[in-house]
Amino acid sequence: NKKAFVELLFWKSPAAIREMTEGYGSLREGEGAGRSWVTPWTPQEEQELRELYWKYKEVEGEDVVAAILAHLPAPGRTRRQVVKQLVRL
Repeated sequence: NKKAFVELLFWKSPAAIREMTEGYGSLREGEGAGRSWVTPWTPQEEQELRELYWKYKEVEGEDVVAAILAHLPAPGRTRRQVVKQLVRL
């Protein structure tokens, strides 16, 4: 690519750099920056999250997210995922 030097002037994510070195279009759809391997929340998990939030939000002196994580039936969810989903809901 004769114009690759122009692309070096701008900040790149690791996925964009990989695409530059391996050829454009080498990344499959859905890969790269902004995508993660997080499983989406099912409607049942969202409902359970809502119920746990309403149950533990009034408990004084306790971390609400920690309480939700302790009682969340879906294993493998991180604190960050739970907080992000609560904000989205």
